[in-house]
Amino acid sequence: MNIVHDIQITVPNYSRVFNFEETYFYPDTQAWITNNFPYSFYCCGIYVILIFGGKYYMSNRPKFNLRGLLALWSGLLATFSIIGFSRTAPELFHVLEQHGFYHSVCTPSNVLQDRVSGFWTWMFVLSKIPEFIDTIFIVLRKQPLIFLHWYHHLTVVLYSWFFYANTIGSARWYTAMNYFVHSIMYSYYTVKEMRYKLPKNLAMLITTLQIVQMMMGCTVTIAAYYYQRSGHFECYTTRTNFILAFLMYFSYMILFARLFCKNYLTTEHTSKDGKQIHFDETAKYDKKKNY
Repeated sequence: MNIVHDIQITVPNYSRVFNFEETYFYPDTQAWITNNFPYSFYCCGIYVILIFGGKYYMSNRPKFNLRGLLALWSGLLATFSIIGFSRTAPELFHVLEQHGFYHSVCTPSNVLQDRVSGFWTWMFVLSKIPEFIDTIFIVLRKQPLIFLHWYHHLTVVLYSWFFYANTIGSARWYTAMNYFVHSIMYSYYTVKEMRYKLPKNLAMLITTLQIVQMMMGCTVTIAAYYYQRSGHFECYTTRTNFILAFLMYFSYMILFARLFCKNYLTTEHTSKDGKQIHFDETAKYDKKKNY
């Protein structure tokens, strides 16, 4: 998609802009993503080989504990997500307040004009490959590797690189929402791995937030495409983006809703050996991460 540089959308006033944010320039980073896009597929291929090959390798070997390392890793991701949300959310709220919903889903001023939000959108895209490490922990600790987990990681990498390369306006929603949910989710995992007691309803809240995130993802994707089809040709979206984003978010919504029903609305679960497990013991048996 061609970049239109004459879009005039005011940006929020930040109390402080760091040098690494000030030097951000979207066309350069967009060109890098576009030129290296094939490598995102290679990374995903290596990811699949490693996790399923690792799962086979670990099948007859004792599991690793790695609790301390996982707490550290989750803490780093929680910190990163909190910072990312604090630097992208002001731009989203500002655009909604000053320019309305239409501009929030159609105008990519978050990367074209706002260096702070643009830099952290760029960091968001790059961070999705390192997040593959989450799955490595699951494999080495011999925890159940559910379809939702690895499917989510794969598709987020590919789609985030796609929306950045194609300057999709609604991506400001995708980025801020993901940062927000991950801020809570990884903070929860950090504290949990440190063996602090947490309210049981907190895990349910996180899954609920994830479902709401996917519903909003579908909504803004449909809205952007509707605006463009209605004659708003300056709306930065494409038919391809509509298909990819909607299918991705809709599939996530179904899978997270299914996970919610299974984890919180079912009183009993059945283990692999046929033994009935009461709901209160499910967390100890499954140890599933809500991704």
